[in-house]
Amino acid sequence: MQGAILENLSGKKLAILVSFLLVCQVTCFLIGGLVAPTPASAENWLATKCRQRENDTREWLYPRGKGHCETIDSLDMYRAPDSDHRKADRENLKASELVFAFQIPVPRNNMTLDYSRWQQNLIGVLQFDIMYHPDAEMEERVVVTIDARLAYRNKGDPDGAWKHYASSVEERILDCTMAHKEEGFHYDCSIVPLFELGSLHHDFYLLNIRLPVGADKKMNQGLGHVEDIWLVAINQNGGFTKVWVTIKSAFFPCIIAIMIWFWKRVHQLSRSPALLEHMLMFLGVTLTFLNMPLEFLTLAFDMPFMLLLGDIRQGIFYAALLSFWLVFAGEHLMIQDCADSNTLRYYWKHLSAVAIGCLSMFIFDMCERGVQLQNPFYSIWVTDLGTNLALTFIILAGISAGVYFLFLSYMIWKVFCNISAKRTVLPSMSSARRLHYEGVIYRFKFLMLATLLCAAMTITGFILGQVSEGRWKWDDHLVLEFTSAFFTGVYGMWNIYIFALIVLYAPSHKQWPAEGEHRGSVNEEIEFSRLPTDPSEISSLTTFARKSAMD
Repeated sequence: MQGAILENLSGKKLAILVSFLLVCQVTCFLIGGLVAPTPASAENWLATKCRQRENDTREWLYPRGKGHCETIDSLDMYRAPDSDHRKADRENLKASELVFAFQIPVPRNNMTLDYSRWQQNLIGVLQFDIMYHPDAEMEERVVVTIDARLAYRNKGDPDGAWKHYASSVEERILDCTMAHKEEGFHYDCSIVPLFELGSLHHDFYLLNIRLPVGADKKMNQGLGHVEDIWLVAINQNGGFTKVWVTIKSAFFPCIIAIMIWFWKRVHQLSRSPALLEHMLMFLGVTLTFLNMPLEFLTLAFDMPFMLLLGDIRQGIFYAALLSFWLVFAGEHLMIQDCADSNTLRYYWKHLSAVAIGCLSMFIFDMCERGVQLQNPFYSIWVTDLGTNLALTFIILAGISAGVYFLFLSYMIWKVFCNISAKRTVLPSMSSARRLHYEGVIYRFKFLMLATLLCAAMTITGFILGQVSEGRWKWDDHLVLEFTSAFFTGVYGMWNIYIFALIVLYAPSHKQWPAEGEHRGSVNEEIEFSRLPTDPSEISSLTTFARKSAMD
C-alpha cells in the first residue's frame, strides 16, 4: 500500500511546494498592508437641533434639503433667566418639541456623500455634551430614555421621501463625572451604544432622537442640561471589503479543487478512509463555507443578517479547526491501542469541550445580533447585568482559548517526546529504512511546528477580534490597532495551511523500491516511499512507533 505524499515526496519537490506556499503567505500580508485600507473607520457628527411645533412624532425632521426642519442654533436662549436674551416666540420650548437630527453621511467639501453597499455595516454610538449648572446637578449614573427613529432614502428620491427603517424607545445608562464642578464646564460622560445595522443597502440615513420627559414615569429626571449630542458612526471600509472579497474569491475554487483531488485519491485505495482523512475533508468543507464570497449578494439584496451569518460561518470553522488540531495531534501520539482509537469516540472529552465553548459563543451572539434583526437599537450592553454577562463571556472565551493553546502545545510536546524516544532504534535499522524514517520524522516535526504557529496566530486573532469589537460598547478609552495586514495574513494562513495539509496527507502512488535500488543510487536523491503497514494507517510514522524493532 502507498503512503502519504508527505513521506514520499522528494526533497526538491517538497522545497518547491513549501516555497510557493510561503510566497502566497507573504503576499497575503503585503496585500493587507500595502493595498487594503484599515478595516473600519469612525466619524463624529454633531446633531442638528430641530424644533417640531406640531405634536406628530411620525413626522421626519431632516436638516438638509427642501422642506428641512426649523433649526435651533443654541439652547441657551431658552434657559437664560433674563427675558431679553430669549426670543419672544420661542420662550416655551417643550422637551417634546426638541429633536436631535442626524442626516448621514454629512457632505464634505460641498460634495454630497452617500453610503456604498461595499461598506457592509454601520454601528452608531452616542456621546452627550452636558453642561454643569448648580440648579441642575446630575448624579454620576443616570438612566437616559431615548426615543430613536431611523429612516432611509436613496438617490433619486425627493428630499423629504424618508422611509421608516426602525424605531424604538430605549433606556441607556449614562455615567458622567466632573473633577471640579464649575458652571459652564461639561461633564465627562461615557459613550452610549445606540444601534447596529447588519447591512448598508441604502444611500442615506436619517436618525431622529428625542429625550422625552415625564415626571410620572421618571423619564430623564436629573439628566442635566444637554447641550449637544454627537453620533460616532463606525462602518467597514469599502476598499477593505473589496480586497477581502477578492482574497475569498481566489481561495474559494482552489480549496474546492484540492478537496475533490484529495477525495478521489482516497477512494482509489482498497481501504476505507481513515479518521484523519475524514477530518481533513470536514475541515475543507467548513473552510469552503467560510470562503464563499456571499458579500457579492449584498450588492443586489438587502441582507441585514450578514453579520450574524458571518459569525456563524466563523464559529463553524473555528470548531472544525480546533477539533482537527486535537485529533491531528492525538492520532500522532501513536499510543492508542483501544478499538476506538480511529474514531471520534476516542476524543469525545476533548471535542465536547470545544463544542461547549463554540455553542456558548453562538448563544451569546444570538442574544444580541439575533435580536437586532428585529430591533437594531437593542444591545445586551445597556444594563449592568447584560454588561457583566457579556464581559464574562468574552473573558472566559479568551481564557479558554489560552488554555486550549497550552493543552495543544502539551500534546505536541508529548508527540515530540514519543518520537525522540523511538529514534534510539534507528541505528539498528537498514540504511534504506533509517533514511526513510529520518526524513519522515524531520518533515513531520516541521509540520507540527507550523501547526503550533497557526494555532497561536488563530487564537491571538480571536482574542483581539473580541476585544476590538466590544471596545465601542464597554471601554471607549481602549486603544487597539487591528491592521488589515493581520486580517488578510491570518485568513490567508488558514487557507494555505489547510491546502498544504490536504496535499501532504493525500495518498501517494509511489511504490517502495527494492533495497538494492537504494544502494545503487548513492548520488541520487531518495524519494521516501511507504513501508508495508497495516491497512488502517495512513502514516508510516505510526508503524515506526509500534514496530520500531522490526529490524
